[in-house]
Amino acid sequence: MSAAPPQHISSRDNAFLKDLRRLAQDNTAYRKQGRFWAEGDHLCRAALVRGVQPAVAVFSESFWPLAPVECAQAAIKNIVIADALFADISGLESPAGMGFVLDLPAAAPVQPHMASVILDRVQDAGNVGSILRSAGAFGFKQIIALKGTAALWSPKVLRAGMGAHFGLTLIEGVELDALDTLQVPLVVTSSHQGELIQNMKVPQPCAWAMGHEGQGVCAELMQRASHFARICQPGGEESLNVAAAAAICLHASSL
Repeated sequence: MSAAPPQHISSRDNAFLKDLRRLAQDNTAYRKQGRFWAEGDHLCRAALVRGVQPAVAVFSESFWPLAPVECAQAAIKNIVIADALFADISGLESPAGMGFVLDLPAAAPVQPHMASVILDRVQDAGNVGSILRSAGAFGFKQIIALKGTAALWSPKVLRAGMGAHFGLTLIEGVELDALDTLQVPLVVTSSHQGELIQNMKVPQPCAWAMGHEGQGVCAELMQRASHFARICQPGGEESLNVAAAAAICLHASSL
């Protein structure tokens, strides 16, 4: 497959660029457009490695001659824009020079027996992306984000996830009753109750619940839990960052 001849766009008011700007700068624009924006060589390559093909590839004028062959040949449509226009769209301090517009995956039902991570109103995009990265690394392929959680396909979460999105099944914006179909044990972390995680025999597969940065897991999820895990903190800190706690818990489940 040879590279598609690029279409050059020079107007800031071009309809495609207006939509792209929204995808890059509005955390929930992907829900309206059914597409999302992945900026940078790393994210684009991560998508291709997982067999995810872009609908459109976008390059800055200075980057287009240097574009990796696999990226330049990945999409049916290549668009080249002035560096200044790319910088205007980019959400990065140092624009990457390339990005993919990708179709949002079709909504998936909750898989009852799949190892899962439940996100309960986790609001920081960096935390959410980091948890997704840990989930992918430790074999938890289903992410169930309850309402109030940061938008999973937003640019900031995508960047923090470092490509993990493309290997996961992401279910977002659901109510608690969506968990009724889960047939795996629910495990909740707590700094005040439960067995020390290093002493636990964590059920496999299971679903780990990670809660709001300030409030933790909600009472309804606590009532659903069959196991409680406590992370030892001999240094005396009151609590751990939720992404750090998730990494510890998911790693323990992979052993």
